[in-house]
Amino acid sequence: MSGAGLRSGQLAEAAGVNPQTLRYYERRGLLAAPRRSPGGHRLYPAETVTLLRVIRTAQRLGFTLTEVADLIDAGRHHHGSRPDTGLRARAVRKLAEVERKLADLTVIRDTLRAAVSAGCDDLVACAGSSRCPLPFADGSDRGGAH
Repeated sequence: MSGAGLRSGQLAEAAGVNPQTLRYYERRGLLAAPRRSPGGHRLYPAETVTLLRVIRTAQRLGFTLTEVADLIDAGRHHHGSRPDTGLRARAVRKLAEVERKLADLTVIRDTLRAAVSAGCDDLVACAGSSRCPLPFADGSDRGGAH
């Protein structure tokens, strides 16, 4: 591109986001403030499309916008940065977080399946039944279950 840059609408369309997202990312520090055309239009460098795709991908992987901003910043300043601030270290931590969430979700899924199988139709009645698989408090008030 001849240095003209992309206007907000062009960039948003190319990256699959809406123009309001661009301004929001600017306020969050994810995107640098663009230069302006003589007519006052925002003009973004073409490589901003890639940056936006990186942001969206990182979000789909479970990173918050704050984490994404930190990752981008660490990438820009990777020389001399601490090894625990880069993508690999953060991905390892995010993976551990996802694994914990998956374990929690597995317990929830299995408990709900058991509740369906047990025929639990009334939460209060189920809480008093020894057949109820739902983990009410510590379970000591359910006759014989646990």
